[in-house]
Amino acid sequence: MAMLQETFAQGDSVLHCRDPRLRVIFAAFYAVLLAVSSDFTTLIIGLCCAFALVLVARLALLVVARRLLLVNIFNLILVAMLPITYEGRPLYTLGPFVGSVEGLALAGEIALKSNALVLLFIALVTTMSVATLGHALNSLHVPPKLVYLLLIAYRYVFVLEQEYGRLATAARVRGFSAGTNLHSYKTVAYLFGMLLVRALARADRVYQAMLCRGFCGRFYCIQQFRLDCGDILWSGIMLFFFLVLVYCEWLNNLV
Repeated sequence: MAMLQETFAQGDSVLHCRDPRLRVIFAAFYAVLLAVSSDFTTLIIGLCCAFALVLVARLALLVVARRLLLVNIFNLILVAMLPITYEGRPLYTLGPFVGSVEGLALAGEIALKSNALVLLFIALVTTMSVATLGHALNSLHVPPKLVYLLLIAYRYVFVLEQEYGRLATAARVRGFSAGTNLHSYKTVAYLFGMLLVRALARADRVYQAMLCRGFCGRFYCIQQFRLDCGDILWSGIMLFFFLVLVYCEWLNNLV
């Protein structure tokens, strides 16, 4: 449950006040551009823009750094492995291994992309609640079933965790201790099988309860999103930097 806490959703920064639909749109545009980019200038500018958005949102930098830690542990592994497994011009020799310039460049590119994308989504998406995100996606005409899947999954993943906790506690009370033997494997398999059975039963009860309350396949939102002058100004700034990134990528392709 701690992993799903909406740590950054509450706030009164300029970014928190912006229309969620615009934040989702710009997050998608920037993410696609950064994902397909191969120019280091574009990626560095994109990383700086993402970090600037984090500062504008006034998020706790220590918490943000902890979220980046796992990403960069993976990046360090890539920096260590890619140069010696990717063919190219030799850069250094480490015993029987030869590190290549192209491998190190690829690892750096992946590191820049991953950090920029994580910071971008932390700043633009995690600063809204999951319910708000769902309503924003619905307003942008994302297929309704995908939106409902997001909202209901988020709502009931906590219930599944509680159910798993009860089953695990029951197993421990009966003297179960996980090991690397066949009995342990069978017990864990039974546990997950029972969790699936109970999840299906709970899902059916939830669906019947929703039908009793008049559910007809659509969630109605009381909150209506409206653009204001601040949203238009912010959109202009975001569009300007997006075009700067596009221009940098275009220049790189010309060279």
